[in-house]
Amino acid sequence: MALPIEHYALIGDRRTAALVGRNGSIDWLCLPRFDSPACLAGLLGTDEHGHWQLVPEEPYEVTRRYLGASAVLETTFTTESGSATLTDLMPRGDGRADVVRRLAGVRGTVRFRHELRIRMDYGAATPWVRRQVVDGEEVITAVAGPDQLLLRGPRLPVATDHRHSDSFTLAEGEEQTYSLTWLPSHVQPSSLGDHDDRIARTIAEDEEWAAVCRTDLPHGDVVLRSLLTLRLMTHEATGGIVAAPTTSLPEELGGSRNWDYRYCWLRDAALTLESLIDAGYVEEAELWRGWLLRAVAGDPADLQIMYGVDGARRLPEAELDHLPGYEGSRPVRVGNGAVRQQQHDVLGEVMTALARVRRAAGDPDDNAWALQRALVEELLTHWEEPDRGLWEVRGEPRHFVHSKAMVWAALDSAVRAVEEDGLEGPVERWREVRDRVREEVLDKGFDPVRNSFRQHYDTDEVDAALLALSTTGIVAPDDPRMLGTIAAVEEDLLRDGLVLRYRTEAGVDGVDGEENPFLACSFWLVTALAGAGRHEDAEALFERLIGLVNDVGLLSEEYDVDAGRMTGNFPQAFSHLALVQAAVRLAETR
Repeated sequence: MALPIEHYALIGDRRTAALVGRNGSIDWLCLPRFDSPACLAGLLGTDEHGHWQLVPEEPYEVTRRYLGASAVLETTFTTESGSATLTDLMPRGDGRADVVRRLAGVRGTVRFRHELRIRMDYGAATPWVRRQVVDGEEVITAVAGPDQLLLRGPRLPVATDHRHSDSFTLAEGEEQTYSLTWLPSHVQPSSLGDHDDRIARTIAEDEEWAAVCRTDLPHGDVVLRSLLTLRLMTHEATGGIVAAPTTSLPEELGGSRNWDYRYCWLRDAALTLESLIDAGYVEEAELWRGWLLRAVAGDPADLQIMYGVDGARRLPEAELDHLPGYEGSRPVRVGNGAVRQQQHDVLGEVMTALARVRRAAGDPDDNAWALQRALVEELLTHWEEPDRGLWEVRGEPRHFVHSKAMVWAALDSAVRAVEEDGLEGPVERWREVRDRVREEVLDKGFDPVRNSFRQHYDTDEVDAALLALSTTGIVAPDDPRMLGTIAAVEEDLLRDGLVLRYRTEAGVDGVDGEENPFLACSFWLVTALAGAGRHEDAEALFERLIGLVNDVGLLSEEYDVDAGRMTGNFPQAFSHLALVQAAVRLAETR
């Protein structure tokens, strides 16, 4: 059965990713792309829905680490009779997808169990499995529909009851390397190559990338791991950045708030780009700019809030009834119905990020600016309409204050591009509307009785998105209205010191059930506190949040303070980018 979410680690090849448990089991793997159907889906069901495990047969203790500043995972199993390491990685390149697993005996002997259950199409399809010889080597192949998987290794497991299993003893100094390779089912396997060079090359490439990272940030090791994780969620060919590599990990254990995050939200991607630029990375920013231009090409009125990794527009939401869900949390969903929502804040994040890319790269990119101008003009036609907001509510559209503030940010970015960067545009009209938006936010979006901004125009509720207003420029971080908003969020939304997105009992989101504190919101509070001059409070909360990362530095979407467990999709880009942003703000305000 699936482990607690925090017991997993991420490996990936920057085209897809896998979750590896502390028990040596890969319980989630989509091939060949983040949003492909899973071939190992035990995370959302049982071992019967697909897993690949290498684990000692006798009781063991386990420690884990990433090797240096890389995405290569090393798990050490220690038993009474000896110890051994399991190295897991997904090498990049070669036009295919591989998972490589190397066992090495360190001390004494360890008896291992090896089990592989491949189930295509999210655990629904049992493949046709057979042995064959490729390049003089016997392999196991599994084929179903468009997909083909090949298992290689020195000791192949044996078929038993629709699974493959084996037991063997590994002695000190011995090694066994296995790999699972994806190819299109119509391709005849050949030239599979050697593993040794690919392992060393993967570590070297990661560490070369990590060496660019700035070194003046608090908890620099945790920040670097967050950046490496964000890099793993960036498709190296298209530039699309997924919000998470998983679907349907519940916001509340046993609940129904289970969503598919294996897509590219413009908002999340834009904020990720800003975090990367803050840490010293520009190349990824330019890659994403190219993805954006391709994804949103065409009529600006057709702008979506999210796209597929390759820029695909159709992401229909469906429920997989054959999967029981993570710890019984149903439904399991693929696709995301929020794709058709109107969310006015998105263009604010995109415009701000593109301005950062333009300045960091020293390249105005005429195509990018032409796109921005068209998108701003389209925004001017509907910014006064209600929307679904940052949190993608499935209730009635509202005039969300955060959304309106980000409309202001979009227009402010456009105005500054003309005034400061020398680009062309109808700056007088943009400036006039920008100022009108700010006036409306400060009037209708502010509650003078409570001295706080409000969630939307028709309520006295607050939500954590209001904390982000201090970084947009619409109000100063230490403005009395911002200080009052921070106080209101602390009064209404703190649960054991961590921040909820909003009070679900207010009913604004139109979804049943509860949820747990949203980790990105807690990092936003760190950023807001630092900007407000409450440095000791900001440092203390940051330390508390850093203490929530798992043993290899990863964070999920939310955190159940009562159970002391991570919840929601994992690892979550929003959590990690907000961690980086908070660290940058703390470094600036120290």
